[in-house]
Amino acid sequence: MPSPVPIALDVPLADGRVLRAYDTGPVADAAGGRVLMWHHGSPQTGAPLEPVVAAAAARGIRVISYARPSYGGSSPRPGRDVASAADDAVAVADAFDVDRFASMGASGGGPHALAGAARHPDRVTGVVTLAGIAPFTDRFDWFAGMRSPGGLHAAQQGRAARARFAEVDEFDPEQFLPVDFAALDGAWSDLGADVAKSAAFGDDGLIDDDVAFANPWGFELAEVASPVLVVQGEGDRVVPRTHASWMLAHLPDATLWMRLDDGHVSVLGVVPDAMDWLLAR
Repeated sequence: MPSPVPIALDVPLADGRVLRAYDTGPVADAAGGRVLMWHHGSPQTGAPLEPVVAAAAARGIRVISYARPSYGGSSPRPGRDVASAADDAVAVADAFDVDRFASMGASGGGPHALAGAARHPDRVTGVVTLAGIAPFTDRFDWFAGMRSPGGLHAAQQGRAARARFAEVDEFDPEQFLPVDFAALDGAWSDLGADVAKSAAFGDDGLIDDDVAFANPWGFELAEVASPVLVVQGEGDRVVPRTHASWMLAHLPDATLWMRLDDGHVSVLGVVPDAMDWLLAR
């Protein structure tokens, strides 16, 4: 059976901004909690990836998503922090007449998935983070194990410094393991295609993401009361395993799946199992 094609909707907000949002459409049992909000990585367009849509459809799960500010047709939100995603996510859910939903975020989407659970615990039933970065702290070496942390180092100096870094930044293929490239060539080819599409919208979304990650998030992990599944690749060179360990220790209700043979991209292969974990809650 072919995967449903998400419809796009521009969601107007009270502050005058617009968010580009996506919806795979209602399913029969969505009212029973089978709605998943997908939080995209950095950078992407915000459209839910085909493997996510396919796995959700096989489980009767409706998928909604949106492009964070300055990504994929969404308006900028100058000075945004990670916590600001919580209200944006709820506004998107309201636009699609969705009350409660689970959240799943990959890479840069992980912190934003947690934000909704921290700020709106009455709306978010559970969270999965896949290769998600932890809040910045000096209680462990936050940068240790990152192959190319230049963007995050610059982000700590402010947005202007991160924007200057973007002018000279180049992709480092050593960030990825062979299994990551295999995933991009195979089941997760849609991820690479979506990253390429995101280039049309410029660097502002990625710059703002990095500044938000490397500075106070606007909430504490202890505020996330919903159950959280932290999924991490042992060999991840983008977001090291120590980030997952830190989150496991500081989230009130967390489970860790450490994937011994995975990196930053290949870890996404666990998405169907992670959906089953959410459904069991």
